[in-house]
Amino acid sequence: MALEYIQGNGFVAEVNRTKRLKSATIKVEDGSVSVVVPKDLADDKIAKLLTKKNRWIKEKLAIHALTPKGCDRQLVSGECLPYLGRNYRLKVTQGEFEPVKLSNGYFTIRVESDDPELIRTSLTDWYQQHAESKLQEKAKRYADIIGVTYSSVGIKLYKRRWGSCSADGNIDFNWQIIMAPNRIVDYVVVHELCHLIHHDHSPKFWKQVEKVMPDYASSKEWLKVNGDRLRL
Repeated sequence: MALEYIQGNGFVAEVNRTKRLKSATIKVEDGSVSVVVPKDLADDKIAKLLTKKNRWIKEKLAIHALTPKGCDRQLVSGECLPYLGRNYRLKVTQGEFEPVKLSNGYFTIRVESDDPELIRTSLTDWYQQHAESKLQEKAKRYADIIGVTYSSVGIKLYKRRWGSCSADGNIDFNWQIIMAPNRIVDYVVVHELCHLIHHDHSPKFWKQVEKVMPDYASSKEWLKVNGDRLRL
């Protein structure tokens, strides 16, 4: 059987038709897009589905392009680094040290020698400073919407979580979340703030999250799939 493809917005998807499904499923794996559909589903309906899921597909493709799994960043000129879901090129120049700046679409840093650890440390400092500012701003905004009061908002580096909320109302976020798209960062903030009302992951907790973010499930899934790529 000849392979079938359909043009999306900025990508090409392979179409796999099967008698075993009644609804369509989109997969984005290893930088490729495929859609498994019922055998007789019309092309225009497949195209509409891809258009509807376009943002989700493009985000997964972008993250894959940034950091292949199992591969550490080399932190050399030309490498892409994400901030709030947008990709910026790294520009390393030689000279007297100047810390990281983000301007004109580039992360720029000046170092006397191309020392990856020095570059990594400087980038980490930049991300942490901006993460703390952005997360405090978002926490204040969403706390007003949800109607809760917290004691403090800070940042930490967690290995396997994106935030925590203590019984005393102290909230800490994994600063690496600032690399994710804005809506994902918002989801993490809302998630932790809702723990001020429900300190577990009961159905009542998820209902509270849903009141603020009706589509929270897609953000939750995005983190599950792409979270390990949010690192320096």
